Amino acid sequence: MSESSASRDALPPAIEVRGVGKTYRMWATPAARLWVPLLYRGARLFERVRPAWARRLRAAALRGMHTHQALSDIELSLMPGESLGIIGLNGSGKSTLLQIIAGVLPPTQGSVHVRGRVAALLELGSGFNPDMTGRENVYINAAILGFARRRVDALIHDIIAFAEIGDYIDEPVRTYSSGMMLRLAFAVQVHVEPDVLIVDEALAVGDAQFQAKAMTRIEQILARGTTLLFVGHDLNALRAFCGRAMLLEKGRIVREGLPEDVINEYLQGIQRGVLAARGRDGAALRAVEDGFAHGDTRMLRARMDDGSVHRALRHGERLEMAFTLGLGAGIGAPCLIVDVLDLKGLQISGRRIRLPPLPGGGQRELRVSLDAVLQKGVYRVRTRIVDAPSLDQTVLLARHDGTLSFEVIDDSRERFTGLFELPMRVEMGSPD
Repeated sequence: MSESSASRDALPPAIEVRGVGKTYRMWATPAARLWVPLLYRGARLFERVRPAWARRLRAAALRGMHTHQALSDIELSLMPGESLGIIGLNGSGKSTLLQIIAGVLPPTQGSVHVRGRVAALLELGSGFNPDMTGRENVYINAAILGFARRRVDALIHDIIAFAEIGDYIDEPVRTYSSGMMLRLAFAVQVHVEPDVLIVDEALAVGDAQFQAKAMTRIEQILARGTTLLFVGHDLNALRAFCGRAMLLEKGRIVREGLPEDVINEYLQGIQRGVLAARGRDGAALRAVEDGFAHGDTRMLRARMDDGSVHRALRHGERLEMAFTLGLGAGIGAPCLIVDVLDLKGLQISGRRIRLPPLPGGGQRELRVSLDAVLQKGVYRVRTRIVDAPSLDQTVLLARHDGTLSFEVIDDSRERFTGLFELPMRVEMGSPD
């Protein structure tokens, strides 16, 4: 074991959550907030002398209140420099868990320990005073985060430039658009050099250009060894930033592990619901090694033309792939979708391939070729099998991620920028 890894193992966890639960009380009427606790207190008084009265008082109290268990027995530990992504359907408890870890909500049960300075990108801008200027709010928020005024003086120009709100920085926040306020709040949080960064759906701030800048800034923060806790529906961002992932369902942890494994189970659960809503057998959906399949519908074999699952090739070289598909009975409009993705999961391109139907089910074989006119890098091939009478009626039946991959070894930045080349015509005028 190296000296650096040994010293890291000796450090306490940056985030430690033990047996955390959160229960919300729901009151039948506003007055129930007063009389329900009185009924419970009366039940305790009559417990020994009049047990029957105590039971009736408790039953009456229950009619005025019910509880919602948002989280149950949550356990997690995150070491300094580690990154964890949390996913789940709406209502699964993701945001509640982040608010408890950030100290915004108290847990009903269990304990939470967070070590170091925390930047929480939760409800951005919620702590701003609308009657104060943007500049004044920056100083106040930084002070709450533990920054001295002289430190904020050194950062204020960087924060203003990052937020891109110009002269509005000296106007009251109530005059800001929602996008301006979100950008300023985000800029404050990402400039405080946090030890722990907590992100809840905060990467969708501003326009596409600002989102790209926000992603780059978070990458820079993580490169310094900051601990990341991320919640969001952007699975590509989770793949890019997180080394581990956790799936929540109805307030409980149902899966934890590598991001791709957890994402596959999450997508599989979503697809079961979609199939059931379309009148199909959602229970027939099952996990396979590299994704999920529906009954007999799945990718049986995927190989390069040389029999391998990975190839290195030159820019523009032809890549040929062979696929064997299993199709279940009753698929009226089978279609194979072949997608090319980069290592962060961003889809570069893809192709929908219509297949002749097999009413009784069976196998189909086909070959797909492409010219690797891509920038230097490693790319993954994802396949999906769908029943698609039309684009609006497409039903996903099988998904297979990362079975095949290839690497373009030529550095083509001298010829073009970005991931692939677009045809361009250049006309240059004569010099004067």
